[in-house]
Amino acid sequence: MRTVKSLGLHAVLLVLAVVTMAPLVWMFAASFMASGEASTFPPPFFPAHPTLKQYVELFTRLNITHYVVNSALLSLSVTALSLLVNSMAGFAFAKYRFAGRDKLFKLLMASMVIPAQVTMLPLFLMLNKMGLVNTYFGVIIPGLASIFGIFLIRQYALSIPDSLIEAARMDGAGDFRIYWSVILPLCKPILITLAIFTFMGTWNDFLWPLIIMTDDAMYTLPVALAGLAGEHVQDTELMMAGAVMTVLPVLLVFLALQKYYISGIMAGSVKE
Repeated sequence: MRTVKSLGLHAVLLVLAVVTMAPLVWMFAASFMASGEASTFPPPFFPAHPTLKQYVELFTRLNITHYVVNSALLSLSVTALSLLVNSMAGFAFAKYRFAGRDKLFKLLMASMVIPAQVTMLPLFLMLNKMGLVNTYFGVIIPGLASIFGIFLIRQYALSIPDSLIEAARMDGAGDFRIYWSVILPLCKPILITLAIFTFMGTWNDFLWPLIIMTDDAMYTLPVALAGLAGEHVQDTELMMAGAVMTVLPVLLVFLALQKYYISGIMAGSVKE
């Protein structure tokens, strides 16, 4: 009986995996099809004669390399700065006692229910007053800190024994030295988890770069591909090649760091 249940469970999981992966596999396969092949009925699942024509067109005539570099620089910058700011704030909420700490943290948690789209207009007006519209700083600054990131770091930092911090203070370490030499190394799993979330979110972000940037040369990859879709809406194979260029980097990042991601998620549920 147990064997039958196990086989049934694995069969269901296999079906779900196939249903989930099928669109991704077809997207990858269609990017190697000749122009018009993916638009036939019924559409083929694999290319009859694989070709790199779509990728050659992306990198030569459409200059997609420029937009890939824009996205990579912005994603790496936002990720690095966000880890620094969020880890400092999370550490402070976890290990420092100051007036209104708990109320402030509860207020931050309550603000998570506000949709990001609601804050885009006031955020745009603020950055416009600062002269940061159509600049990379206008994309980077809103991503410097996130409530979710602060929450993740705080919950993980709560599991760090206070005795380690006290021992470091007795050895003469200051607050920043404790943060840099004690807290950050111990928070490595959750920092990598947050880095994956931040990098993927920034790389895939479409709406905010579209709002804040007006110069085509500064567009990120998702924004550039949206414009490309408007011009080449009938060229399915070219669109699939562009989609592969968008998905592949974040997929590789996740696969390379998945063991840290899983350990970070599993270790984040600490109760006070």
